[in-house]
Amino acid sequence: MGIDNNRANVGQTSSVDQTSVRYMRNIGISAHIDSGKTTLSERILFYCNKIHAIHEVRGKDGVGATMDAMELERERGITIQSAATQVLWKNYTVNLIDTPGHVDFTIEVERSLRVLDGAILVLCAVGGVQSQSITVDRQLKRYHVPRIAFVNKCDRTGANPFRVKNQLREKLGLNAVMIQIPIGLEDKLEGVVDLVSMKAVYFDGEQGTDIRYAEIPGHLKSDAEKYREELIDAASLFSDELAEKYISGEAIDDELLRSAIRKGTLSESFVPVMMGSAYKFKGIQPLLDGVAYYLPDPTEVKNFALDLDNGEQQVELSADENSPTVALGFKLEDGKYGQLTYVRIYQGTLRKGEDLLNTRARKKFKVGRLVRMHAETMEDITEGSPGDIVALFGIECASGDTFCGGGLNYAMSSMFVPEPVISLAVTPKDKKSADQLAKALNRFTKEDPTFRSYVDPESNQCIVQGMGELHLDVYIERMRREYKAEVDTGMPQVAYRETITQKAEFNYTHKKQTGGAGQYGRVAGFMEPWAGGDYEFVDSIRGASIPTEFIPSCDKGFKEAIKKGSLIGFPVVNVRCVINDGQSHPVDSSDIAFQLAAIGAFREGYRSAKPCILEPIMKVSVEGPTEFQGNIFASLNQRRGIISSSTEDGAFSKVDAEVPLGEMFGYSTVLRSLTQGKAEFTMEFLKYGKVPVSISEALVKEYEEKRKR
Repeated sequence: MGIDNNRANVGQTSSVDQTSVRYMRNIGISAHIDSGKTTLSERILFYCNKIHAIHEVRGKDGVGATMDAMELERERGITIQSAATQVLWKNYTVNLIDTPGHVDFTIEVERSLRVLDGAILVLCAVGGVQSQSITVDRQLKRYHVPRIAFVNKCDRTGANPFRVKNQLREKLGLNAVMIQIPIGLEDKLEGVVDLVSMKAVYFDGEQGTDIRYAEIPGHLKSDAEKYREELIDAASLFSDELAEKYISGEAIDDELLRSAIRKGTLSESFVPVMMGSAYKFKGIQPLLDGVAYYLPDPTEVKNFALDLDNGEQQVELSADENSPTVALGFKLEDGKYGQLTYVRIYQGTLRKGEDLLNTRARKKFKVGRLVRMHAETMEDITEGSPGDIVALFGIECASGDTFCGGGLNYAMSSMFVPEPVISLAVTPKDKKSADQLAKALNRFTKEDPTFRSYVDPESNQCIVQGMGELHLDVYIERMRREYKAEVDTGMPQVAYRETITQKAEFNYTHKKQTGGAGQYGRVAGFMEPWAGGDYEFVDSIRGASIPTEFIPSCDKGFKEAIKKGSLIGFPVVNVRCVINDGQSHPVDSSDIAFQLAAIGAFREGYRSAKPCILEPIMKVSVEGPTEFQGNIFASLNQRRGIISSSTEDGAFSKVDAEVPLGEMFGYSTVLRSLTQGKAEFTMEFLKYGKVPVSISEALVKEYEEKRKR
């Protein structure tokens, strides 16, 4: 039954304070590419009366979905930036964030999940748990976000929500349990059976606005009984009262069952599975009821900050509007009116005109304009309460900064930012483009921590780095459109690394004599491969042969040296530098002398340590019709790919492989032509692996020629 008809634990709309934190839900919609996230968001906005006309993601009306506000998103039919909005569903305030599915825009998902309390994991009823669903699930687990699974596209040929539920259990290890079953599937999809209230739910009217509850159709009664039994059995683990009633065979009322499901969901030990078809307007309203019933309000989620005045001790925050304010700026956007900072309020009330402290920059600022976002439009507000997601205008900050009031000096833990794996040389065509390019890079690097830029000191070229070809493509296109910066791009460059394969000793003396005080420092020791991280420095000096004050100088010198290896000029990783001897001079030794001695020592040892080149290896998942499986195998083998698994599921098959990133450029075009455009692939960074000798020699030769030029 809907929330309106069954209010045992919910007050009537008129008597509920809309701003009450208990009636607030912060949720995100995450899924694999093309599972229907944005279509679902569009339907949610429609049913919550936020929009009055529905536009499709790849609509023929040329408008595009509301949450895909960027022109590029509408053209390509993909989500690039997460979009936030707030809707009212019955007596609940729902802050909703629609996130991208492409792994290239993974930072958008990371930063959204960092500030959300619950999520809807959308799955395709045909595709089921796909590669990106696994990545998203890993992110949800990292931030401990409870979720509801929504099996979308039940109207498609080959839809099977029961198989998807089993995949959630097998592939993601989730305790997924049906709380609905479909009435008909594919083109015969009529509605769903609610296993909690044991009613059939139909969605009448052209846009499914009229919800009709009826008796369960006769042919589904036994199935409904069977799945309700499974549901009660699974939910009884979270409620002793429910378990007692279940064992003694007593009637179980809806509210008891719902509270047990809620308890399991909040503890991340239970995932309710709901279903429908967003495109065909079926199953959305019960899903919104499910968000209200089963996902947490801000008071039910534990959030911690570090007290910077007290040795970074962990402090639990309370969703109390009268406590001092603590908020996290999780996303920046540079719009036509200046910088917009999306903020999640964790504690206290954020008021217009209030003074807050940016605890990273140690700067106080006054809250000027405070707005609530609806995709690209906004409404001005005077205050935001705990749990709210709002936006501030015109404040100087970086992504992940904490804002505190009331004399607090807290820092929230920041989000996980993956390292970029691909780079591209960008050259402006004229002076005007060069100025515009500088503005664009300044904005994009501020907004997106996975997009970086620097000037190569050797070639003097501007290099941009990102998470994949699509990621960089989108930013280059945005430079052209939004900044009118005409740029040429060079060949994509892989982010190689260098490392050593054996232990090598060094004993280097840096001596420089000029008029007056010179420079003197001797550093001796060894370097060896180290699997524990990128770099480790060990001081094994006995008897003060290097004075204590110069030990950090040696460390600094080694850190400088590993920034650029001598094979192809890329950073050196997995190396441990140990110093065990040295010599100083009472007058000529200095900080800089020992830094230079360490750099010289590193280069001396590096030559004997048999250095080699490492390349990023990507985890590639290709999905397509089984008839093209042979072509997919061949295309991956030609790219030095190692097939790790392949599964067939009816007419579709999925191939997982580990492929070097350097071989993946232009793969999407090749894959389309090999499979008549029917296959798609996703890839994400997996690890660094050794480059084959022939390729290594070619890279070294190319680097040497470049240096001669």
